Amino acid sequence: MDVREQLLIDGRWVPARSGAEFKTYDPATGEPLGTVADAGAADVDAAVAAARQALTDPAWKALVPAARARLLWKVADLIEQHADELAELETRDQGQSLGVAKTVSLTMAAEVFRYYAGWCTKIEGKNSAVSIPNTMHYTRREPVGVCALITPWNFPLMIAAWKLAPALACGNTVILKPAEQTPLSTVFLARLCVEAGFPPGVVNCLTGGPEAGKALTEHADVDKVSFTGSTAVGKQIVVAASGNLKRVTLELGGKAPSVIARDADIDAAVAGNLQGALLNSGQVCAAYTRFFVDSKRVDEFTDKIAAAASALPIGPGMSPETVIGPLASPEHADHVERLVNAGVAEGAQLVTGGSRVGGELSGGNFFAPTVFSGVRDDMTIAREEIFGPVLSILSYDDADELAARANDTDYGLAACIWTKDLELAHNLAASIHAGSVFVNMLPFLDPAAPWGGFGSSGWGREMSSNAIDEFTETKGVWVNLG
Repeated sequence: MDVREQLLIDGRWVPARSGAEFKTYDPATGEPLGTVADAGAADVDAAVAAARQALTDPAWKALVPAARARLLWKVADLIEQHADELAELETRDQGQSLGVAKTVSLTMAAEVFRYYAGWCTKIEGKNSAVSIPNTMHYTRREPVGVCALITPWNFPLMIAAWKLAPALACGNTVILKPAEQTPLSTVFLARLCVEAGFPPGVVNCLTGGPEAGKALTEHADVDKVSFTGSTAVGKQIVVAASGNLKRVTLELGGKAPSVIARDADIDAAVAGNLQGALLNSGQVCAAYTRFFVDSKRVDEFTDKIAAAASALPIGPGMSPETVIGPLASPEHADHVERLVNAGVAEGAQLVTGGSRVGGELSGGNFFAPTVFSGVRDDMTIAREEIFGPVLSILSYDDADELAARANDTDYGLAACIWTKDLELAHNLAASIHAGSVFVNMLPFLDPAAPWGGFGSSGWGREMSSNAIDEFTETKGVWVNLG
């Protein structure tokens, strides 16, 4: 594979104005996949200007909601028509297994576009019963404007879709900016938008690194930033957005607790937590990472999940039997290794894994599934987001302490409870500080369910009707009836 990609600005594919390019690499082999244009501040200015112009162009502004819906539906159809090509691109550029690319990333991307195609004709205002005589008041839902959509490297296609679809459904114009580590599937998605018939300037796509992201978030003519990524970068975006008080949606890090109660079906909890922790090699914001296990069951749970984790096939995502693929980059593999070493140094008991994978896989960014037991709440591995295949097992004796311990984190994205006791399940779900709580199940997502977190896990919600709120402004109209 030797791909060469340019920038999409105002309906045209162009090189970066500086001529700069960068390479993207296969994380399974370390080999280059292709060369991509590296956008700078001048390219950001051009893309923002094109999006601003398209916002008022009758070709987009006057397009009736049903026509917008057909465009979104067409993108969904095109995603499915190119499913094999897109899935391979996602796997080679990001590392996720081909099965995950097809059944999670591709499926979700298409369904998100169809879900928001349905919303195009249902974005409504309302009449308000004001108490001023002879006065009518009604509201309009209008586009926010020019939206910068900045996506991460763990699920590039899927997360681009769940930002792009609602933004377009609401009539905004956008600049997509994928992570520089995994740009290829997002560029492909932008091509599908052009093929579907979106007018020039409505969808723009800039590949590049931190310079392009910084220029977008600071740009005075960008009205909204939607960002998924690290909490540290999210905080920088909040500062950058203050220049013109642009609206911001942030989906950031997580450190999801999973509670395994004394009455839990341990075999079901092992199977569910293994998948919930190790999907995409643990590179999931909602991955289960802190396991609070009743002290009467902790040895059984530890032995079974460690045995299951150590038996998982490791290899390139293109291999049909692979469950654990590579981490997305050498830098991220270094990050995971540093935190695993911290766990050992601080006294956690390494049950399995704990190192990079060598041999024929040594050219890639592979890290063995790792299980720690005897972890304390104050250890680094129990507090910092690892974003890799690392499971930390903590025990508890008193169920009354669970909520406080689960909430002893800056994050609040997701949590899980494994129990047959409905009273415990509902009470804990109400007490745990997280945007989504899953009971006896994996951390599934659906376009109809809101997604986002508390605290350092972000601001606002994505998907469901919440995304319509995030991508529209409410205007009140007052009419004197005389």
